[in-house]
Amino acid sequence: MKTLNDFNFENKKALIRVDFNVPLNENFEVTDATRIVSAKPTIIKILEDGGSCILMSHLGRPKGFQDEFSLKHIASKVEDILGVEVKTVADCIGADVEAVAASLEPGQILLLENLRFYKEETAGDVGFAEKLSKLGDIYVNDAFGTAHRAHASTTIVAQFFEGKKCFGSLLAQEIDSIKKVMETGEKPVLAILGGAKVSSKITIIENILDKVDHLIIGGGMAFTFVKAQGGNIGNSICEDDKMPLALDILKQAKAKNVQIHIPVDTIAADDFSNDANTQILDINEIPDGWEGVDAGPKSRAQFHNVVMASKTILWNGPLGVFEMESFAGGTIELGNSIAEATKNGAFSLVGGGDSVAAVKQFGFEEKVSYVSTGGGAMLESLEGKTLPGIAAILE
Repeated sequence: MKTLNDFNFENKKALIRVDFNVPLNENFEVTDATRIVSAKPTIIKILEDGGSCILMSHLGRPKGFQDEFSLKHIASKVEDILGVEVKTVADCIGADVEAVAASLEPGQILLLENLRFYKEETAGDVGFAEKLSKLGDIYVNDAFGTAHRAHASTTIVAQFFEGKKCFGSLLAQEIDSIKKVMETGEKPVLAILGGAKVSSKITIIENILDKVDHLIIGGGMAFTFVKAQGGNIGNSICEDDKMPLALDILKQAKAKNVQIHIPVDTIAADDFSNDANTQILDINEIPDGWEGVDAGPKSRAQFHNVVMASKTILWNGPLGVFEMESFAGGTIELGNSIAEATKNGAFSLVGGGDSVAAVKQFGFEEKVSYVSTGGGAMLESLEGKTLPGIAAILE
């Protein structure tokens, strides 16, 4: 696996696929710069080597050239974070862009225009990838968030850089973190899967059962397991068609000696609202008209003990409707437990949109070992898929 450390970038132009698909407000100001900050170590290393950087990214889902999706809006924020002037161009391919790229001096940065202004980018067009390849000497992929897509800039372009391609710091860290959970992590290994639906996590569960010692199933998906075992779940969310699968998962886990932990109690509400009436109920005794919206106190205590006994922890998905303050307690307490276990020496990886949002919202970012930047890419990695953007560097 080739990384930045396998190359000396002195007098070289690095063509870097970054993931600067950041949220903007109505004034085109960046509201969350995490992805830009995450790319900084790769860019600075190349500049310190005496190289120059040509950054390419997409932003949003434009239909052709649309000014609101122009990367020029984020250039000043990139400059602030890197502490280096960032040049911009009005396109990402073509003679004019090639001329600007060719004139870059060591230590300089060029930010290309939005790749997705061209439909050829998402189509994985070879001709478009070849035009991009003319801009740099070494190709660096540092965009984990798009590594699961076989797009021109994330995958296809790599074929024009035989022997001159590598992973950036961020992507190498992502690969290493997932490997720790899936292959090399110290046991006991715990996976915590939450969120609303079993159907969105089936392939992950089936893939990780061979690799974990404990599996906590929380959030809305727990009710499918409870109902499948004969429990009364009232109006709680449930995928009735997935109940046979839930029973099969429990059976598989038993055969593989994996301990599955399902909530034993729940905070139930009489309405899906922050102001609803609530009561604590056994999870399999929820009356009609009530729905489970968060893990109850007994479940939180039980999960805390499992977390504290684990040496490697994967957290994907919240334990309740954390977006509503009244139902965020279970997710916050789980975060506290994981933070404590991490402080005591466990390795903790958080990934997947909702759990990353929760970690940021409740201030756990610095208290866990690693927070993944790629939602879909992370999930596909956990499903055991080889991501095309990663395979392209390894080939």
